[in-house]
Order: sequence, then structure tokens, then C-alpha cells
Amino acid sequence: MHSDIDLLFLFENKVPAEAEALVREIVYPLWDMGIEVGHATRSIKECIQLARHDLEVLTSLLDGRFVCGMSPLYHQLMESLREKLLSAKPAEIISQLVTINNERHARFGDGAYLLEPNLKEGQGGLRDYHTMLWIARIQSDIKQSRDLEYYGFLSHDEYRSLSQALDFVWSVRNQLHLLVGRKLDQLHLEHQTRLAEAMQMKGVNGHLPVEQLLGELHGCMEFIKQSYSVFIYELDQRKRLKRKNKALKETQVPGLKFNRGMLNFISPEAVLNDPLLLVRIFVESAVHRAPLNAEARRLVREFSDVIGQEWFRRSPDAVEAFEKVLARPMSSFNALNAMLDTGFLVRFIPDFEGVINRIQFDQYHLYPVAQHLLLTVELLKDIATGRDSGQDALGQHIYQEIRNKRILLWGALLHDIGKAEPTGGHSKRGALTAARICVEKGLSEAEIESIVFLVREHLLLFETATRRDINDEETSLRVARQVVKPERLKMLYLLSMADAMATGPKAWNDWTASLMRSLFLKTLNVMESGELVSRRATRIIEEKKELALASPSPAEEVRANAELIDYMSPRYLLYTPAQDIPQHVALYRQLQDRRFVWRIDQSADGRTRTITLCAKDRPGLLSRVAGVLTLNSIDILDVRIYTWRNNIALDIFEVMPPPDLIFEEERWQRAARHLEAALKDELDLSAELAQRQNGFRSIKTLTKHRPQKVLVDNETSSFFTIIEVVAWDFPGLLYRITDAIFRCRLDIWVAKIATRVDQVVDVFYVRTFDGEKADNPEEVDNIRKTIEGVLQ
Repeated sequence: MHSDIDLLFLFENKVPAEAEALVREIVYPLWDMGIEVGHATRSIKECIQLARHDLEVLTSLLDGRFVCGMSPLYHQLMESLREKLLSAKPAEIISQLVTINNERHARFGDGAYLLEPNLKEGQGGLRDYHTMLWIARIQSDIKQSRDLEYYGFLSHDEYRSLSQALDFVWSVRNQLHLLVGRKLDQLHLEHQTRLAEAMQMKGVNGHLPVEQLLGELHGCMEFIKQSYSVFIYELDQRKRLKRKNKALKETQVPGLKFNRGMLNFISPEAVLNDPLLLVRIFVESAVHRAPLNAEARRLVREFSDVIGQEWFRRSPDAVEAFEKVLARPMSSFNALNAMLDTGFLVRFIPDFEGVINRIQFDQYHLYPVAQHLLLTVELLKDIATGRDSGQDALGQHIYQEIRNKRILLWGALLHDIGKAEPTGGHSKRGALTAARICVEKGLSEAEIESIVFLVREHLLLFETATRRDINDEETSLRVARQVVKPERLKMLYLLSMADAMATGPKAWNDWTASLMRSLFLKTLNVMESGELVSRRATRIIEEKKELALASPSPAEEVRANAELIDYMSPRYLLYTPAQDIPQHVALYRQLQDRRFVWRIDQSADGRTRTITLCAKDRPGLLSRVAGVLTLNSIDILDVRIYTWRNNIALDIFEVMPPPDLIFEEERWQRAARHLEAALKDELDLSAELAQRQNGFRSIKTLTKHRPQKVLVDNETSSFFTIIEVVAWDFPGLLYRITDAIFRCRLDIWVAKIATRVDQVVDVFYVRTFDGEKADNPEEVDNIRKTIEGVLQ
């Protein structure tokens, strides 16, 4: 609706002086109507000269349509353009078009997967189609889009499907323009729900209208992306064959052949005689890293009923071939994605039907569920090669230790299969589905048991690492009891890594990676050594005491330190690195009569900061610190809270740095002043944060369909009540929650902070002011209602 309109006033030779008046007569009324129109006045010669040096001008001329005036002049321009430019150096122009489009993809991202796709410039967007059209016009002088089929660039089915995909993307873009009243190609989150309503999308099987919209949009953009990729691949292969005049690759599988570097069936009759060619062609694609051509893709779709027959799905040969594709390292044209695009995967594993283009509208999961499953498999194999396992080779080393990798790959492929239904409990539901699929594929009973475990428990390590105190010995013991076998723990760790990576950067980052790694190693140590954690902990505490006191300090200072160490809690001594204890002692010495002292340290990679706070303990201390940090735009990642027996609080905050690094020191100084005022009750944090909050609450209207949750858990820990809060994020939320906990007369001993873009999952280990668990039913109900009250 608000796309660019460019008018070219064309003259045969020199542009006359009267042209300006003509332009005013035509353009000004359009402007008065509110239509944005660009215009240029040129001769034919000027057009050719500009097009020779400016690709944007060239593509505008390729798209040019005659509106009115002297049509012979328009045709003269087109003929001159072809003769002097397009026919003179077609390969160079096409190469420039492809390069620019690749750069565009890198800049705007993959529209088929992104939460906020760019409908025009992103991968799978309208520019991919435009580039195909421009190249076809340069090569074959096509006049209309339908000529893509008539000139053999696309098959009839491909052109029809491409047209349908384009129609939907155009509809979304036009409706978006109407909605915002201007040109806009980025589908921002704030517009998506209203756009779904405007397009009269309906919720299906419990899925939201906006999820239906995004699912269909991602499917259409994925098809455009794949069409463009195959189009460019065929173009490249034609160039290579022209240079070498021979086939580049050969296949030894009877019934298959290479055509222009792409795989095809020898004939439809070959498939009728040997239906297993329908899966073997994907094995060859994986081995040779070559895509299926358009005809092969069409035949796979046409023979989909054969793939869906029970004998085919259960065939040991078909399953073996499928597993070869599953295990094969990916390439730019990976065969597993081709199985999804051609419909093979849905027919071979019918339960995939429910997760195709299934979107989770939560601003956390980047990809549709089916693509997420395939990406998890791909990332798992990247971990195996050491490409994406992080800064060390732990993941690669663990993968090599896995004896039966078949279990791990099937677990990765099926771990979210339960998301076909929108209700909760997808892990348990998916485990039942996975069991049925694996029985059909002929896996052994032991293999099925392990795959079912992986699917059912695939969130165990991630949720435990991000929501529980991994330094609490009960945490690793509980995980060890649940997992039982070290081999399963290793597979679960690898699957958890790949799953989080495939979810997006908000799920997998340096912080979550370190938490997961630490939990894995602690649990593995318990399982392999059989050593009781408490006995080992006692030994560690004694060793740290000796290290802390083994210093060349004067005897009087050593005695003072020994007295101070006796005040330190066992939990502090157990989980604090020995080299940090002297720094904390020094902070304590600085405290004296001050309300607090702190030190700020930068992480090795510069991405995070560690705040070590020493203060006289008081109820509500954490809520005040949280409020001050929020007031200064400092996001909290994690908190470790220690209380010494001399009523000293030693709290360690892992935080993101302030937004403006140039003035970081000034921001920390201001935060210190704010905290001093807050501890003196001279700063009303509630009022200050309320002002900041107003501009951020709109996110709740976008996601009002997602419930907030407060869970009070008295089962997991023997010594603490665990409070888990799931809520939509806004400035001051952590302050509100911790203040509510304080008003419930609870002390916070451990806090775990996890933010999912718009949503937080905060977990607190608490005790009453009397040092007991809050396990009275009335207490539990009061805690829940009090916290729920501050989330509104």
C-alpha cells in the first residue's frame, strides 16, 4: 500500500526545458493526494549511462512498465538497454545481483525464522523473488512473472506454489502498511497480534491467531527462500557445466542421476520399480552435498502416498537410509531440510505434521518447532566436530564418549514433538509420541527407553541450572537420582546444549553455558565417584580455611582473620573460591561504620560485571540493591547471598554492564549514592521505579494470553522453601518481588535470575525470620497472593 512509486519521464534525446512544467502537472497532484512519488527526467542515453554504473537504476529499468505517452520510445529504451548493457556483460551483472542479495541476507537475517522478519529485504522476502525475476529477464528477456514457468526456470507446481507464497507475503505487507499508516517492512512484535486480527486469522486447536499468522508467514518465506536457493544453485551449475562441458558428480545408485550438478530420478518408472529411491536420493544428497532438482522434488511430493504407507515407514532399509541422513554432517543444502521442504519427513514421521510452521509466540523461541528440531540435530553434529561447543572441547569430548549415537540423534529429532498440542506438559506428551515412533522404526527396547528418557527430561538440566541453586549439594544429588546412568547424563547434557542453542541467544549464552557445565560436572562427579557430597564438602571447607590463613601477614592479623573465618557460614566457605576470600575479608575491614562497601570487577571477556557487596545485614537488603540497580539500568543475571554469623551480608551479583560504557564509572558512582540513600530510607524506590515502569508495560498487552505463575515449593530442598516466579518483565519487577518476599517476613538466601527477552523466571531460596521453612499452608497461600499482587 505504501510501496515506493518512481516515475521516469523519458525523452529520446536532450530533455527540453518544458519538461519541468510537465513534471509539476503530474507529480504535484499526486503529492497533494498523499501519495509518495519519486521522479526523474532523463533521455535514453542518460538512462543507459546511469544503469551502467548504478545497479539500483538498472533494476528499476528492468522492472519498468509503460504507463502513457509514446510506447515506441519505451521499447527503444528497453532494446537499447539489452543491446548495450544486458547482452554485453550478463554474467557480471548477475554476479553483482547475487552478491548484493547475499549482503542483504547478512544484514537483515533469515526472514523464515526471525521473530521480527523483514518482509522485503530479509532472506525469504520479496527481494529474493525480485532477484530471480531480474536474472531471468537478463538471461531470457522474460516479460512477466509467469514466464518463469514458460521459460523453464520453474516447474508448473513450483510456480504455482511460489505465487501462493508471494500472495500471502504481499497481503501481510499491505495489511501492515494499512495498520501503521506508512511504509514498513519489518514485522515488529508490537504489530503482530493486531495484524492477525486485521487479517481475520483464526486460532486452531488451541493455538493463537497470531501463532497461525506467523506459522503461515514463516512457511511462505521458507518456500521463497528455498526457491531462490535452488534457482541460484542451478544458475551456478549451468555456468560450471558450460566451462567444463561434463557432469561434475556421479552417483552409483541405480535409478538416480545428476543433472546440472543436482540429483534427480532417472524416471518416474524407476521410483515405481524401487520406491526406496525416495529416501536414497536424500542419502546421496547428503553424501555429495548436492540438492535435489525441481523435478526430483516434484516427484517426491507426488509419491508422498507411497512414503506414508506403513510398510515404507517400517522398512528397515528406509529407516537405515533415514538414519544415514540424520547422522550426516550438514551442508548449505542439507538433506534433512530437504526432507522437510518436500514433505518427505511429514509422511515418514506423520507426527511432524503438528509441528510444521508451529510458532510459539513468546519472544523467546526464534524458530518454528519443526525447524527448531532440525536445527537441534544440526547443532548437535556441530558440537561433535567442535565447531559450536563453546570455548573448550568439553562437548566434543563427551560426544566421542557416547557409545550409541543413534539414541542421541533420535532424541534430538523428537525432543519437542509434543508441542503439536498447545497445552502444557509437552515433554511428557512428547515422550509417549517418541515411544510410538521408535517402535514403528524398529529400534530396540533399550534404545526406546533411553530416547523416551531424553525427550521426557530434555529440560531437566537447563531448568535446574537456571532455576535452582547448583551450589546446593541437594541439587546435583537430585539430578543424579533422576538420571541414574552417566551415559544418559552425557547424552542429556549434549541435547540440552543443542536445544538451548537452537532456541536462540536468550536461552544459550556464556552465562547459561557456565551454569549448565557446572551442574553437569557436579552431577557426573557424584555419579562416577559415589562420594557423598557432604563428606567432600567438609574436606573442601577445611582446606579453604587453611589456605585463607596461610599468608605472610603479622600474627595479630592472622588471629583476627581466624576469628572472622569462624563467623563465615559453611555454605560461603564451600562455594567461594579460595582466592576470593582474602578480597572479601579486605572489604569487611573497609566496612567499619559504613552502611555498605562494594567492589566492581569486570569479567575476562568484558561482557559482565561482578558486584561484591559487604553490608550490615538487614531485612529487605536485597530488594533495595535490586531496586537501585534497576534504577540505573543494570540487569542482574545471578545473585549469591551469604550471611555471616556476625550479622554481615556478603552478596555477590553477576550483572550486565551499564548501557553507556563510556560513562560506566559515573554510573557506578551514581548507583552507590542511590544505594546509600535507599539504606538511609531517603530514597523512595517504589516511586522512582513506578515512573520508569509506565513506558514498558505495553509488553503485557502484547502477551496477555500468557499466564503469570507463582510456585511455592517445599519438596525439593530439605532446608529452604523455594519460590519460583514466572512473570512478564518490566523495570522494577525484581525489586517488587523481593520487597513482597520481605513483607512476608522471609529471608532470601539464594536468588536465581533468568530473563527470556520479555519474561522472567526468578527463583528464590527462602527461610522465615526464625530460620525455618515456610511450609504452613496459610503461609504458603499468603506468599503466593502477596507476590501475585505485585505482578499486576
